[in-house]
Amino acid sequence: MQSHRTYTAIVWKAEEGGYWAEVAELPGCVSQGETQAELEVNINEAIEAYLAVAAEVPKDAPEVMKVDVLVGAAD
Repeated sequence: MQSHRTYTAIVWKAEEGGYWAEVAELPGCVSQGETQAELEVNINEAIEAYLAVAAEVPKDAPEVMKVDVLVGAAD
């Protein structure tokens, strides 16, 4: 069964020309394109591939936990 989801792509102009984007909700999911139209196609393909790989992760995979750490010496 298919479902529709919306993701946030943060688009940047590349220094060497073209564009690249990263998906805010999917760490490490990035793509690029010479035009914004090409980038849109490419980032959609990257999201589909990312989600396909994520679906294959075993259910007993380790959890990921974020930890806040205070850095610096106390006065």
